[in-house]
Amino acid sequence: MTTLAVPGTGTAGRRLRVPSWVPGAVGLGAFILLWWLVGAFGTIGTAAGGASAIPTPFAVAAQMLDDGFSFYWRNISVTLTAAATGFAVGNLLAVLTASLVLIAPWLENIATQLAVITYCLPLIAIGPVVYAVGGQPMTANVLAGLSVYFVTVVTTIQGLKSADKAGLDVITVAGGNRFDQLRKVQLIGAIPYVLTALKIAAPASVLGAILGEYVGGITRGLGPAMVAAQGNNVERLWALAIVGVIVAGIAYAVIAVVGRYATPWTRR
Repeated sequence: MTTLAVPGTGTAGRRLRVPSWVPGAVGLGAFILLWWLVGAFGTIGTAAGGASAIPTPFAVAAQMLDDGFSFYWRNISVTLTAAATGFAVGNLLAVLTASLVLIAPWLENIATQLAVITYCLPLIAIGPVVYAVGGQPMTANVLAGLSVYFVTVVTTIQGLKSADKAGLDVITVAGGNRFDQLRKVQLIGAIPYVLTALKIAAPASVLGAILGEYVGGITRGLGPAMVAAQGNNVERLWALAIVGVIVAGIAYAVIAVVGRYATPWTRR
């Protein structure tokens, strides 16, 4: 529930409790209304044939219905496959890197600098290089993996460092080594941090995969579909973009739900 302060005669006024989804719904409604106004009356840019570059929400919805579910799923499935591969490999390497830092602390600066380098790389620029080396679908996979590596490395290192000191001392007193501390205390304590990183990484992997598809080499996927639509069908272009946002949002929501039930001790 969300609490809103309402001016009243009392010192603190009255408080109105509304469901937590109401502010988001109001914001979404305002956005759609503004979108419709700009699309219906605005003159922001022109697309092929002189049509407005910003179609109305109704025109985009009509285009989605005309294209049908099979058209969008045919492209989404390719993008999701690349995003899932990059998400899995990129995050696995990130967690392994963070774990090595705890086993060998002198590696922290190297690991952090490597993560920063992957974050600073312009994906759209290195895409053609990756494509020249491995072609597709390697390009989409690699760009999706690079998109998630930085945030997972940094967040996981922070989570591993936040382990309970008393728990670490218990392992040491019991005769355990650094690996036992990592396995029995630090990794468990880092789970909420890792899941937080994965929530951010999930939509980032979708974006990385789409950027990888823009390089070329495939005929299916959200990237190629948008390239094909931008020259002759602005409504389909917007529909594909919205579908990409929805897919990224669903990926975020799935990890958020998993995190909620996997770490019940973090709930308030």
